[in-house]
Amino acid sequence: MNPLKRSELVEDTYAEGFRSIYGEVLITARDRKWLDHATSAATGHASSTIMCDCEAGVSHILEPTETPDGRVGAVVQFHVPRFRKDRREHLERVMLARISQNVLTCPTARCFNRLDTEDYYKLGRKVAFFGDRHQYRDERFGEKGWVIPILGGEFFLSRRFGFADGIMGGNLWFFAGDEDTAIDAAERAAIASESIPGCITTFPGGVAASGSKAGSSYDFTIASTYAEFCPTLKDKLGEKSKVPEGVRCIMEIILNGSDLECLKTATRAAIEAAAEVPGLMRISAGNYGGRLGKSFIHLHELI
Repeated sequence: MNPLKRSELVEDTYAEGFRSIYGEVLITARDRKWLDHATSAATGHASSTIMCDCEAGVSHILEPTETPDGRVGAVVQFHVPRFRKDRREHLERVMLARISQNVLTCPTARCFNRLDTEDYYKLGRKVAFFGDRHQYRDERFGEKGWVIPILGGEFFLSRRFGFADGIMGGNLWFFAGDEDTAIDAAERAAIASESIPGCITTFPGGVAASGSKAGSSYDFTIASTYAEFCPTLKDKLGEKSKVPEGVRCIMEIILNGSDLECLKTATRAAIEAAAEVPGLMRISAGNYGGRLGKSFIHLHELI
């Protein structure tokens, strides 16, 4: 158990989230192996909107008793920043590509809408064009959808997929004297936050080793390494470095979710899990003084 008190371990700062729009779908499959294949493909290359088309991840797993077709399922979210002028059109392209190329293609998979909203995308119809005029509408599992004949049998997906306002950019940083301790804390935090329905982590294993800052000395990139927090640059940067003495490794988790309260609950769970790691020196968060977003998660309020 970490001997530091929570108020000593957790820095009095805040994570700065920003608004998104997101789609949420339920993917089901005959067993957990094929479900994992489908979700892994559908959420691939979706860690950060810096160079990915979206940020995506699994919110939570549903038991067969909780899904329309009585099979194991996973709730998946796709987020794009709200500040994009083409956010609605872009999110539709994202979901169309990922459902058609990664869920339709996965053996035994089906795809259901999870957001019943006034505005929606007619993605079922668009994906169904793959059926080459052999597709047809039907109601199955209590859901109106499209049936597409495929070599593996039939693929079913909902007719309409809703979208709603969400939050991106919740985060926590874990400072440690060695890599193992920092990774242990971040892993525990990611697992704890992922247990909160409505919240996703997007980086490999839920952990980011390359926390970034907005802007760069190169005019062709919008983000770059957060040099002031790179332990190996401490001596080079001198007084500009923000790495505490003795810290040799910093790991980060980034959280997206359905709303701010969801992210606060997930952040609290993450702090509680990471705080138990022996040797962890500090838990902090990244922000830009309100320049990026106005959705603040104050860490001391959570503890």
